[in-house]
Amino acid sequence: MVFKVQSLWLAPEVNPINHKARSIPGLNPFNMYGRVFLLSWWGFLVAFWSWYAFPPLMTVTIKKDLQLSQVDVANSNILSLTAGLIVRLTAGSACDRFGPRWTFAVVLLAGAIPTALAGTVTSARGLLAIRFFVGILGGSFIPCQVWTTGFFDKNIVGAANSFAAGFGNVGGGITYFVMPAIFDSLVERQNLPEHVAWRVSFVVPFILITATAVVMIVACPDTPTGKWSARRAAMEQHLATRDAFIPTVADGDGAASGKESRTASDEMLKYKSVRPRDRHHEAQIQEQDLLDAASWEIVEKPTYHGSSNAILSLPTLTVVATYFCSFGGELCINSILASYYLATFPSLGQTGAGNWAAMFGLLNGVFRPIGGMVSDAIYRRTRSLWGKKILIHGLGIGTGVFLLAIGLLKQHSEATMFGLMVGVAFFLEAGNGATFSLVPHVHPSSNGKPPPAVVTFAGSSYTVLLAELMTGIITGVTGASGNLGGIVFLVVARYTDVDYGKVFWIIGAITIGLNVAVSWINPIPRDQLGGR
Repeated sequence: MVFKVQSLWLAPEVNPINHKARSIPGLNPFNMYGRVFLLSWWGFLVAFWSWYAFPPLMTVTIKKDLQLSQVDVANSNILSLTAGLIVRLTAGSACDRFGPRWTFAVVLLAGAIPTALAGTVTSARGLLAIRFFVGILGGSFIPCQVWTTGFFDKNIVGAANSFAAGFGNVGGGITYFVMPAIFDSLVERQNLPEHVAWRVSFVVPFILITATAVVMIVACPDTPTGKWSARRAAMEQHLATRDAFIPTVADGDGAASGKESRTASDEMLKYKSVRPRDRHHEAQIQEQDLLDAASWEIVEKPTYHGSSNAILSLPTLTVVATYFCSFGGELCINSILASYYLATFPSLGQTGAGNWAAMFGLLNGVFRPIGGMVSDAIYRRTRSLWGKKILIHGLGIGTGVFLLAIGLLKQHSEATMFGLMVGVAFFLEAGNGATFSLVPHVHPSSNGKPPPAVVTFAGSSYTVLLAELMTGIITGVTGASGNLGGIVFLVVARYTDVDYGKVFWIIGAITIGLNVAVSWINPIPRDQLGGR
């Protein structure tokens, strides 16, 4: 597929079966798909901004004002990620039950309240409590990804997820620029004392988060077909009116069996034409689209059995392990990078160290989408998910090599250090994008329990399985693993006596080891529909 610049603002081509867009109108907020994409990444960006608003000012100002020890700072970083971990684990199921839009808005509003109260902190204990509850915003990543997955078709979903997450992660870089800038402005232009200025600065992200949540609720739909609760009915109605096929319960097979117990044939669903089919129109509906609609788009609510099987499977372990390293490493580095720069290059000062640390987060806007786009391109060319998986492990090993170089060589040249960090950013952030390009393929549904269905297309019959939707659950578990990785790496940092170089090489070694350990696992279950 050749990229066309005009697709950035023109209304996208829409899959006639599932109503998902086949391009990303990212510059067209008047279009439903463009608006959802915009609010997905923007909502995650302002959430990430507030989530990491403390570290840029904690290197000097907040640490001095609250008389914090290095242990207090480390504990606050860990608690911030712990809240995000809890929310990510629950947000996936919430997305599957209530829809990603409402889940997203609730997470934003819940995190906006402690953001507004950040200025009331007067002690180390108060800081720990506030950072824990602000950490709720870290869970916004899950509805961000589930929302875009629901609006963009498989040919472009990897890029859509990567751009949304990449632009959102830019918030981790913006906060290193904006929070010190707001603080400096309040001190120099408004003549506020430093201990007041840093508190007032948190009003800005609070306003943006609240406004974003309100717009999300008012101006966007749950799914391309309307309300989340009506998504199945909408799909069946659409199939009925598109000269395709709709499910009806078989009325003869069960009776013919003569058995009291229910069998597979009892539950067989036959797809019958509701009216004479127009051959020209039928030709426009691709066979794979119909099969995908039957097995992925008409879904059942997840069961405990299906959910646990999906979560504990080896393919899920793969994305959990790789994201544990990539996003976990990013979260840890975001928390300590400014302090690392200030300790290594004292002449930078708090603002200078923050500005250079911001570069690491800002590069997400380029490198994370690259990971998703390259992953999609490999899949389109090879039609094999092994291509996506090999890319993930290659990027993970590259990340580990750069982290080892930084940690073991202990550079004292600013240019060399910043260059190495760009290398880390490329491999690590592209790895995040590549991982979430694979996630929508891993257990999009649990296809072991629901009854089989027969689909007739162009004179041929196919057996498929109606399925339990697992997209939110797998997204939530994978996203939570990133927070868990961040917590583990920050615990390592806490017990290394501020030896940041040691932290870097330990993360590098773990990253290489885990990627090699799970490299042999099949990308998706071999019996999964579409598995290769």
